[in-house]
Amino acid sequence: MTGVRSAAVVGLGLIGGSVARDLADRGVRVLGYDRDPATVRDALRDGGLHEALGAGLEGVEKADLVVLAVPVTAAPGVLRQIRPHAGALVTDVGSTKESIVRAAEDAGLGDSFVGSHPLAGDHRSGWSASRTGLFRDARVFLTPTSRTTPAALEQARALWAALGARTEVMDATEHDRRMAAVSHLPQALATALGSLLGEEGLRRADLGPGARDMTRLAGSSPEMWAAIAADNARHLSAAVGAMRARLAALHDALDARDAERLRSFFEEGHLWVATDFGSGQRQ
Repeated sequence: MTGVRSAAVVGLGLIGGSVARDLADRGVRVLGYDRDPATVRDALRDGGLHEALGAGLEGVEKADLVVLAVPVTAAPGVLRQIRPHAGALVTDVGSTKESIVRAAEDAGLGDSFVGSHPLAGDHRSGWSASRTGLFRDARVFLTPTSRTTPAALEQARALWAALGARTEVMDATEHDRRMAAVSHLPQALATALGSLLGEEGLRRADLGPGARDMTRLAGSSPEMWAAIAADNARHLSAAVGAMRARLAALHDALDARDAERLRSFFEEGHLWVATDFGSGQRQ
């Protein structure tokens, strides 16, 4: 990567670990930290990490680029921690963007910070789940602050392009509103369905392909998703409310044995999928 000789990755789970592996493969010297010492040892052993940062992130000043891959609730504290040392691009990989953009500005990093949200992942977590190529052909939303310099934004574009991703700049508030509907609500619904099936005494082995697909997300990290839901509560609450209204309408139609309303319920979703595929677009 042009101009980036070293990068610090804070948090070596699925996303941070995959960033570290990709950067190392491209000849970048990767410095890293994870709260789990065993994860750091594994990353050093596997070659995705060249040097461990100190518990206080000592050594981060040697990096040309800093990537935060920590829970959204922890990110503001990390920003304040690195503020005295960060002189280059700082980005993150969190699923919510309003709070991190605000925290970067509050920490005095508004000029050099660009929020990032790569639409890539897995229901598995941790360093062992990370892999090279995770971001190839992925979409990455970039959410600059009100003070982000053109140079910093261009560096963020170049970072993700080097990892094979496609970037799109978006306002942080609009990002969180959209993600509540297309990412956070599906996660909540999959989790609720998994919980319900568990109460019914059913196992995943009892499910057909459709139900297995729908409940796969329920295997994601509860800690991570609780933090995301809390951070994006305003937008997610609105999305849950809209879904609750649709389920209430379904409930009423079932109680009334109203075949026409039931047909309309299923037809609306079918039409959305059919129209989307008919236009040649894939989600």
